This record gives sequence, structure tokens and C-alpha cells, in this order.
Amino acid sequence: MNENLTEKSCMDFCTALASSAPVPGGGGAAALAGALAAALCAMAARLTASKPAFADRAGELNGLIARADALRGALLRLIDADAEGFVPLSKAYAIPKDEPGRAETLRRATLAACKAPAEMMEALAECTALLETLLQHCSRLMLSDVGCAAALCAGALEAAAMNVFVNTKSLKGDPEADAVALGASRLLDDYLPGARAVSGQVLSLLREEGKNG
Repeated sequence: MNENLTEKSCMDFCTALASSAPVPGGGGAAALAGALAAALCAMAARLTASKPAFADRAGELNGLIARADALRGALLRLIDADAEGFVPLSKAYAIPKDEPGRAETLRRATLAACKAPAEMMEALAECTALLETLLQHCSRLMLSDVGCAAALCAGALEAAAMNVFVNTKSLKGDPEADAVALGASRLLDDYLPGARAVSGQVLSLLREEGKNG
């Protein structure tokens, strides 16, 4: 790739995503959604920490902000990493089926294409944990932002998992691919319920308050 996808404007990125070009695709969209979740997490924590009433929680909130900022950066970098990982795979599929070494080249390229979405899932798992903590310590004025972040995080986690599984399914029975798929399944089982619980809790609370308002 000659151009970093993260250097595009929001409009240009969406235009590229909607085009017939192979990248960006679902993996890039997952990473972007995850980066937005981490950004909202940091924003909600920063605004909470700025309030005198939360001065006693400044240390914990500042630590959370630092991690959320790091995750945002990591997820943004994974947009381009995901696109770069697809290039060798697309070339491998174009190799004639009777060419010697095609199967191993395709196997290596497929495993490489799993790397970025698998790393996204690790980052999104940590983001989920941050949001679970933040829900208990943020200003009520920031609850909607925490809920939005959790909803984005849940969607991004599922989307990243799909981008793992779509590749590992072609290598079922391969020890490396099976290990990657198992790791992705465990992250889904361990963290997706938490992300959904945070967004669901916030949505239910705001919806009820809206009815009673």
C-alpha cells in the first residue's frame, strides 16, 4: 500500500470502504470502531477527572486514561496493518493451483492475515475491562459516552473475530490456525458479555430515566 489509511479524512475513508477496492474492509472498520471506543473511554475519564468531586479518584482515572490513549493508538495502527496483511493473501490466492509450494505459501499468508484482527481483539478486550471499571467511577454526565464506547467495543470485538475466523476456517486442522481460532473464541467468551453488559446497563438506565422525565 502506498497510502496510510489512517491519513485519510473520515469522508475519504468511508468512500474507500464503500468502493470495490479490497481494502479497507471489515478488519479496518473493526479497528476504527475500536479506536473510537477507546477514544470515548479516554474522553469520559478525562472529563470525570477534571471535576473536583472526583479528585480522590484522580490516580485511577489518570491510569485509565493513559491505557485508553495507548489502545486508541494501537487500534489505529492496526487499520493499516490489517490492510497490509491482506495483500500477501490476495497474491497467494492468485498463484496457480498446480504450482509447487502454493499450499504452504497460502498457509503462511492466511496466518499472517489473522495477526492484525487477533491483535485488535486483545486491545478490545482490554478496552472492555477499562469500560467496566469506568462505569463504576465516572460522572453520571459521562454515562452515555461510556455506553456508546461499550457498544462500539462489542461490535468491534465481534467484527475482528469474524476476520479471524474467515481465515482460520480454511486451515481447519492446522495447529497454528486452530490455536489462533481458539484464542479468538476465548476472547469473545470472556469479554463480549462484559461489553454488552456495560452498554445494556447504560441504555436501560437512560431509557428508564427518559420515560420518567
